[in-house]
Amino acid sequence: MRRRRAGMIAVVSATGMTAVLGGCGTTGSSDVTLRLVAADYGDSAANSSQKYWDRLAASYETRHPGVKVDVTVYSWNDVDRKVKDMVDAGQAPDLAQIGSYADYAAAGKLYEAGDLLSIPVQADFPSQLAEAGQWNHAQYGIPFAASTRVLFYNKTLFSAAGITTPPTTWNELAADAKALRADGVKYPYALPLGPEEAQAETMQWLLSGGSGYTDDTGSYTIDSTENIDTLTWLKDELVGKGLTGPVAPGRLNRATAFAAFADGQVGMVNGHPTLIKQAEKTGVKFGAVPMPARAGQSTATASMGVADWMAAFRQNGHAEQVGDFLDYVYSEKNVLAFSREYGLLPVTTSASQAMTDSTRAEDKQLRPFLEQLPTSELYPAGKTSWAAISAEIKKQIGTAVSPAGNPTAILTRLQAQAATADSRTAAATG
Repeated sequence: MRRRRAGMIAVVSATGMTAVLGGCGTTGSSDVTLRLVAADYGDSAANSSQKYWDRLAASYETRHPGVKVDVTVYSWNDVDRKVKDMVDAGQAPDLAQIGSYADYAAAGKLYEAGDLLSIPVQADFPSQLAEAGQWNHAQYGIPFAASTRVLFYNKTLFSAAGITTPPTTWNELAADAKALRADGVKYPYALPLGPEEAQAETMQWLLSGGSGYTDDTGSYTIDSTENIDTLTWLKDELVGKGLTGPVAPGRLNRATAFAAFADGQVGMVNGHPTLIKQAEKTGVKFGAVPMPARAGQSTATASMGVADWMAAFRQNGHAEQVGDFLDYVYSEKNVLAFSREYGLLPVTTSASQAMTDSTRAEDKQLRPFLEQLPTSELYPAGKTSWAAISAEIKKQIGTAVSPAGNPTAILTRLQAQAATADSRTAAATG
């Protein structure tokens, strides 16, 4: 049975949403330290996620004497590897806010969400995100942050190059990039296929080409004909023609691409809501449109959605304290605070509704992204092989579009690795 915590009373508000009223806030324990490892969503030391978590932990500790929360934040380049190293060394954190969870769930290392969260908090996650957090029909991945992707373009650079409308097809994107290059733009199209988040940029292009990482049954389709055609087009029409900037795509990270856009050096880049704040800080005039599609398609097959995950490890046995802390993390107030701080989408229904109803300018800017989220396609995070395959995509995909690259060979190798990983999982789970 699920746990019930004393001092917590479920009530139904006038809007019909279930809410939770806290009692004294104690978990009935003392001298417990929870270790949390988290990813950094900031773009500078000034807004590092370490500062967000330190504030939240201090606030929680004030309300919960005897419970300490020790937070360590790593960049997205390092956080998944750091957590894996900790787990492999038998030193798993209590909580990890990372990019995948299924491999840990399959190994029996995680608590189920229902063993930790109060009923109202667990029910507050939209079904799409809750289901994406499932392994073997049970939820282990707790959504933490979400975003969708659109094509950002610099209106000033477009105007200077004589471009009057943003692209709607790949061919128009390539033509616009060529015009930008002729006008001296450093990065006509920024193609970040470096190790930070190559799997995201790749997936957006694969979707716009009519395929993706998996099919409707969840089977990998990495080497589909459409995907090979997509990477071949990128290699020949953008990278090969010098339209992706002075830095090779395989060495360009997302953070660097975003910073270059905010510095006025990029004509076009796929971006999530965080880029809005970065561009506004530097006064860049920008527009945002759906990702252009292959010729013959009016829009991309689907927009890409990204969800990052909170996972709770069983090793230290702090289920009661972990659950109580997570209920605090996922309160409407704290979910909104994080989303507004980093320009990301709320992962709870209550916070999403509050943002939709808000009159704040920053919230209004996120509404187009919020509207895309329910129909967006997410990473196959529920596959135990995804963490390893995502890591391989980060390592290899930049090579596929390099001048000497071979998209067919790279995608075929990735597909074989994915199929092998899935076979091992099937054998292990019977």
